[in-house]
Amino acid sequence: MRLLRPLDRYVLSEFWKVLAATALGFPLLVIIIDVSEKLDTYLGRNLPITDIALAYLYGVPDTMFLVLPAAVLFATVFTVGAFTRHSEITAAKASGISFHRFIAPISIGALASTLFGLGLAEVVPPLNARRLELLQEKVFRNTDKRSNFAYLSESGRVYKIGAADVTTGRLEAVEIERQGTGPDYPSYVISARTGQWVGPTGPGAPEAGGHWLLGSGVLHVMPDSLSNLTVHFDSLRDARFTEPPGNLMANPKAPAEMGYRDLGRFIAAMERSGTDVNKLRVERMLKLAIPVTCFIIMLIGAPLATSTQRGGTAYGIGISLATTVIFLMLLQLTQAIGAGGLIMPELAAWIPGAIFAVIGSVLLYKVRT
Repeated sequence: MRLLRPLDRYVLSEFWKVLAATALGFPLLVIIIDVSEKLDTYLGRNLPITDIALAYLYGVPDTMFLVLPAAVLFATVFTVGAFTRHSEITAAKASGISFHRFIAPISIGALASTLFGLGLAEVVPPLNARRLELLQEKVFRNTDKRSNFAYLSESGRVYKIGAADVTTGRLEAVEIERQGTGPDYPSYVISARTGQWVGPTGPGAPEAGGHWLLGSGVLHVMPDSLSNLTVHFDSLRDARFTEPPGNLMANPKAPAEMGYRDLGRFIAAMERSGTDVNKLRVERMLKLAIPVTCFIIMLIGAPLATSTQRGGTAYGIGISLATTVIFLMLLQLTQAIGAGGLIMPELAAWIPGAIFAVIGSVLLYKVRT
């Protein structure tokens, strides 16, 4: 016996058609608007057209991740609305198929969209970093000195530095943290009073071929939560700490350039240094909350779409846009509340979804089956 009946496959196929069109159409619309606004800026930087085009291609997954809940909402409203106007839901009810059972394939499609969104959340960060690099958005500070900052390396290690001087290639109050996985790949923390760059420096110097020599410090190796091997050193060369002094002047990575785990490690390191990380904690939890919203928002779209028989397509668009705007406004409000520390940041990320889940459950319960 097949899992999906012919009616289920028909409903799911109609849902996928609209979902695919909206999930791809929204990013293309965003690209067109963004290009029209920023093309002069990019050309002013003498960027090749191929780099600009490739950068926008890399940005498609990020935009798709953000608009996926809206795409699911539009797909649900238009699919169920069409079934309502053509009396297909009425015919199904007459055959003994309840409304809840009729939209079960759409629930499967929304759940698949949630899983797809969670996958996108891990794929997007490196693509965003590459996009910003191609568009030369990663500006460097016009200074040779910087103090009290954290730097996330490409390998995921976090550097906390008290002071850095590019001209002398010298660091002060250095702390390096690597999150391990167990005895074979232990966690460690290096704390050093100083760091000296050994290698080429100055304008035009190659990025490779140098390393940092750390002085007067302590190395803590932690193979598990109960063990801590401590080694004091006068000087230490960390083979993985090879970022040139100029690279440490770069603006820190944005949350969009870090995955869920990397952002978690970065937040933990920043918290230990006394930095306010509430906003970062909200951003991290949104990497999970936004994909889950795909399923939640379907609960609202399906019952609302049953009232589109008179209004037609325009009414469906109105419902979808109004719901999306309300959700975005609520999301912005709770983000601000969470970043301000009025409520737990992780909770703030889930409040819009929780509110919509309650409303959707009530509407779904009250719909005539």
